[in-house]
Amino acid sequence: MTDTPARLLNLLSLLQTPREWPGSELAERLGVSPRTIRRDIDRLRDLGYPVEATRGAVGGYRLVAGAAMPPLLLDDEEAVAIAVGLRAGAGHAIEGVDEASVRALAKLEQVLPSRLRHRVSTLQNATIPLTRGDGATVDPHTLTAIAATVTGRERLRFGYRSGDGTESRRQVEPYRLVSTGRRWYLVAYDLGREDWRTFRVDRVSDPFPTGARFPPRELPAGGDAARFFSHAMSRNQPELALDVSFAAPAEFVAARLPGYLGAPEPTGRDSCRLRTRSQDSLEWIAVRLALVDCGFTVHGPAPLAEYVAELGARLTRAAG
Repeated sequence: MTDTPARLLNLLSLLQTPREWPGSELAERLGVSPRTIRRDIDRLRDLGYPVEATRGAVGGYRLVAGAAMPPLLLDDEEAVAIAVGLRAGAGHAIEGVDEASVRALAKLEQVLPSRLRHRVSTLQNATIPLTRGDGATVDPHTLTAIAATVTGRERLRFGYRSGDGTESRRQVEPYRLVSTGRRWYLVAYDLGREDWRTFRVDRVSDPFPTGARFPPRELPAGGDAARFFSHAMSRNQPELALDVSFAAPAEFVAARLPGYLGAPEPTGRDSCRLRTRSQDSLEWIAVRLALVDCGFTVHGPAPLAEYVAELGARLTRAAG
């Protein structure tokens, strides 16, 4: 193999497998001399890849963790697996899978060959994910389209359906995507309203990057998108002070509740109590408490206790 760039890529692909490669085996795989392998290893090191060498009869080369993240080479199967995993996480706003995952998905899908993009879509469409019912799902293509305009500072047009069902067309300067653990939101400057707005991404349709670039505006709240989003939500939804006790260990309950609600405090070996604040709806909170799958008592607020009682009576009637 006389093409140096191609040989370096093949060498890097081999080194990315979690094993140690004897220099002689690498030379045989690539059809070059051990001396050429040593020179190529030095080239990779100059490019920032931390290749470690060991001496001795069974010594060789292996890629180790370094101070920075160098580019990775993926084969077809690895690229498909990563894209499907990122799509699943992004589409269902799984807690802990935030904007960085969407940016990674946008970068990956941009360079996927058409044959692999088709495989990813086919596998995604044939899979029914098991979700916790924490919120509406989001089309990954919508997320990646928005993420690309955020990164590229490109104006975006899309259709939007408000909470009361009103349909409208919007043109915005996207600023950041925000994940709450059960929904995705876009923080953007709405050119039609001449003001900053937050949009639920599951209500966005037909996102279209216009190609028009824009200089970044200064976001209120000191440029902190998460703080701006929290402030915007507090204006739209009253905050509830939750006080709920559970007839189960704190670890059991914590594993079945969204992390942003906080952790319950143990009150005994098989009991715990959650005191927190939430801007979620009464209906959603009641259902999430029931999904913990253990006995619980709502101490407050009163409207939540009343709704839980109504829901319990309704379910009892439904069971005949």
